[in-house]
Amino acid sequence: MRSTRQFGVWRPVWLDDAQDAMTPTTPMRSPSSPQSSASSASGGAPRHLLEVDDLSLAEMEQVLEMSKQTPPPVLAGRGVALLFEKPSLRTRNSAEMAVVALGGHPVSITKEEVALGGRESPEDAARTLSLYHAVIAARVHEHETLLRLASAAEVPVVNLLSDRSHPLQALADVLTLQERWGDLAGRKLAYVGDANNVARSLVLAAGRLGLEVSVASPPGYSFSQDDLGCFRRQGAAVSQSSDPYDAVAGADAVYTDVWVSMGQEAESERRKADFAGFVVDEALMTVAGPETVFLHCLPAHRGLEVTSEVIDGPRSCVWQQAANRLHAARGLLWWLIAAVSPEAG
Repeated sequence: MRSTRQFGVWRPVWLDDAQDAMTPTTPMRSPSSPQSSASSASGGAPRHLLEVDDLSLAEMEQVLEMSKQTPPPVLAGRGVALLFEKPSLRTRNSAEMAVVALGGHPVSITKEEVALGGRESPEDAARTLSLYHAVIAARVHEHETLLRLASAAEVPVVNLLSDRSHPLQALADVLTLQERWGDLAGRKLAYVGDANNVARSLVLAAGRLGLEVSVASPPGYSFSQDDLGCFRRQGAAVSQSSDPYDAVAGADAVYTDVWVSMGQEAESERRKADFAGFVVDEALMTVAGPETVFLHCLPAHRGLEVTSEVIDGPRSCVWQQAANRLHAARGLLWWLIAAVSPEAG
């Protein structure tokens, strides 16, 4: 394989020669056209998505618009590395099929194959995978692992989930609400449960699009003041309380997540006791309103954070959300790979 030397490592020549192939064969339609690309032809640093706010508001709107379109094969003949420290149903399947939809070849890698930070450092793994792939995406335990991958990668790095954030889930969530309502400005979203990685990315994405966000969590499970400050600096109108009924009053959508996430099994009994008053049931949905929809990132535990009547009822959007995991991943990868319109947004 021919290669060129750049930034102290050998770089496959196709990473430089493929710029023309990355340009879409059909025009992009978007609400705005920020100048951006995964990596400039002159060898600039790649763009990464480790959290929602790695995208400007205009760029996020463009990704969402591209998620609704049929893409060109911008990954034809190219690979995408999908690293999984944690197993997943929706993330792996949606990411793999998003790569296939763009004409590429997904390569899923388990923790047994590459023990990041053990058998191989994240930096060395990133440098190696950059030689073979157009994008590296990773689902990891610690957000620091993503930062280390991104620090050494010569191609875009995408966060498929970390203990800090879950940006692709958030993009799928707001895409689902856009499909239902169109413009989100002036709508209210209530989140009931643990102020975790899913909630953090959700508040950033929803708040930047004009949704009022109300969060209800038990004491000890709320957002920190640093988190709230970050949200507000991004333009999010967010409030926080320990009363789920107050939080959902007048909400257009109610969102919840599991009480015990992967890796928290030892805390299961304590968490179940702490969250006992935070079940999303028909009584809570009635307070929200007759047209209120229900969201959940899945997997769900019926009878704990949500009742069967709600998640399996007519107001549930969870399967539309799950489907949009694929569309959001495809739109983001297209945006990262394709040279976006040069007009600044």
